[in-house]
Amino acid sequence: MVRVRFAPSPTGPLHIGGVRTALYNYLFAKQKGGELILRIEDTDSQRFVPGAEEYIIESFRWLGIHFDEGVANGGKFAPYRQSERKEIYKTYVDSLLHSGKAYVAFDTPEELEAKRQAIPNFQYDASTRMEMRNSLTLSADEVASLMAAGHRHVVRLKIEPDKDVVVHDLIHGDVVINSSILDDKVLYKSSDQLPTYHLANVVDDYLMKITHVIRGEEWLSSAPLHVLLYRSLGWEASMPAFAHLPLLLKPEGGGKLSKRDGDRLGFPVFPLEWHDPKSGEVSTGYRESGYLPEAVINFLSLLGWHPADNRELMTMQELIDSFDLTHCSKSGAKFDFEKARWFNHQYIQLLDNYEVALQFLPVLEEHGVQADPVYVEKIVAMMKERVNFIPELWEHTYYFFVAPTEYDEKTRSKRWKPDSSAQLTELLEVLSERKPFDVEGTEAHVKSWIEQKGYNLGNIMNATRLALVGAGIGPQIFHLTEAIGKDETLRRIRRAIDILG
Repeated sequence: MVRVRFAPSPTGPLHIGGVRTALYNYLFAKQKGGELILRIEDTDSQRFVPGAEEYIIESFRWLGIHFDEGVANGGKFAPYRQSERKEIYKTYVDSLLHSGKAYVAFDTPEELEAKRQAIPNFQYDASTRMEMRNSLTLSADEVASLMAAGHRHVVRLKIEPDKDVVVHDLIHGDVVINSSILDDKVLYKSSDQLPTYHLANVVDDYLMKITHVIRGEEWLSSAPLHVLLYRSLGWEASMPAFAHLPLLLKPEGGGKLSKRDGDRLGFPVFPLEWHDPKSGEVSTGYRESGYLPEAVINFLSLLGWHPADNRELMTMQELIDSFDLTHCSKSGAKFDFEKARWFNHQYIQLLDNYEVALQFLPVLEEHGVQADPVYVEKIVAMMKERVNFIPELWEHTYYFFVAPTEYDEKTRSKRWKPDSSAQLTELLEVLSERKPFDVEGTEAHVKSWIEQKGYNLGNIMNATRLALVGAGIGPQIFHLTEAIGKDETLRRIRRAIDILG
């Protein structure tokens, strides 16, 4: 069975690039009838941020990406939080030491820094490790003494130099890297008795029977190390297939997408709003900015991948049915935030009007408006094509709910003529006698009166719009009057006559 995993670190909010990686894992697993696991990489205790794990879980719940196993719902390979698997990792650390595939290093931070100062581009590897303080240069008695004294140490992987390491990648093909450019990575730290990312990932992937590792392209630099670890542990036959996704680039290209880009250009880079517990800084999220989760999913799915038929609008099931790793790009994908807005607009149009109305109700309440959902649905049906985000409906519909208390000066000077007051006074009588107060009948009735009187149609309509809205905006006049009703229409016109004179 295909088994894939998404393994974020709880070091802050989930980046939108991480969401795309999780999405591709989800699509791949579901298409293959496989399983998706959510694992938390919290072995870096120095960078742990309270609330980050809960944020990650809530983000996927909102997006509709469901996990078959993981920290939120358990499973047969629990625990799924790496900090809770210390004893498991220690077994394999000891195994690597016993087989001579790893060694213990006692170098202090000061000693390492001194080497970096003395040797340009210093790398702890086969060419330098015999100059350092480790179990390869110290006697067995010295090592035992340091260990007994509780001296802080790390365990490093012993990498043999000048060996070609081949990474078989489903997107990039075979990638060959010479082992001499790799350093002897730290696998375990005695300071917190935790493994590093490299060892923990390999052990967990093996024990949890992961068949495919689908990660961001930047991980390609560490993939050779993971291949070597599989070999060192004797697990090469069980090594998963690798697929390294294209990077998400800045909207203008030329570098990896960052929060700074979102701040600079005014778009979110996190799925949900994030409150930094240390700085107190608040970062916007797609949910709070008015994006629909289906639109975010559809937009992200096409950043680095395309279906065979090049469709754009697709449901989650259609994405699952169409997904193919061989159609992933090898080069980075520019983050077109304007396209994200386009997707959201399309999904709002596809959404049932009553559902849009229900999502709009909290926005109305924020503006002190309590409205009947059925009435709101009617307004939404008229106006939703004008917006990219549901909260934007307020600026396009506020006058359906609140009568104007003031009138736009520029529109007033241009549209309210010297005879507008007298003509609208007559219009009040015309509208008062109209039954029913429907769109087509009322429009025909009013236009017939205007023609009989010889009035200017544009002047009457413009003055009426100013009276009803307070500005020169809004839908067709008789859709507006039918929506707010006869009594409210008459009341607003009388008030405009009184105020504007």
